[in-house]
Amino acid sequence: MKSPFLLSATAALFALAACNSKPAQPDVLDSNPDPMATELANRAPVELPPSIKADKTFRCKDNSLLYVTLFNGDKQAFVKTSPTGTVNRLTAEKAGDPLTAEGWKLTGNASNITVTQPGKPSQTCKS
Repeated sequence: MKSPFLLSATAALFALAACNSKPAQPDVLDSNPDPMATELANRAPVELPPSIKADKTFRCKDNSLLYVTLFNGDKQAFVKTSPTGTVNRLTAEKAGDPLTAEGWKLTGNASNITVTQPGKPSQTCKS
């Protein structure tokens, strides 16, 4: 024997299934377009910052240490003279050019670099 509750619940579900067979009306937000949508769609592409290629400690010819972060694209590096020192951002116009900043010049790769620091002669450093 089936319970009266089960029969009434089933009947209610069938009744609800037949309701609201009209197409959905547009949402209130659809009638109020985003004023920035056109501007955002027409903006220039955004260039993401480069990812880190290598983060190395270099021992230089004068026995000093340099802490260098090299970035993919070979157009940027961060150089510090101590682990907690000031970060010097060196950049280049195109890959392969020396990375420079005021008084700084750096060339090389993640194994060997040649660096010129403010007030010091050029020297080679190895990781």
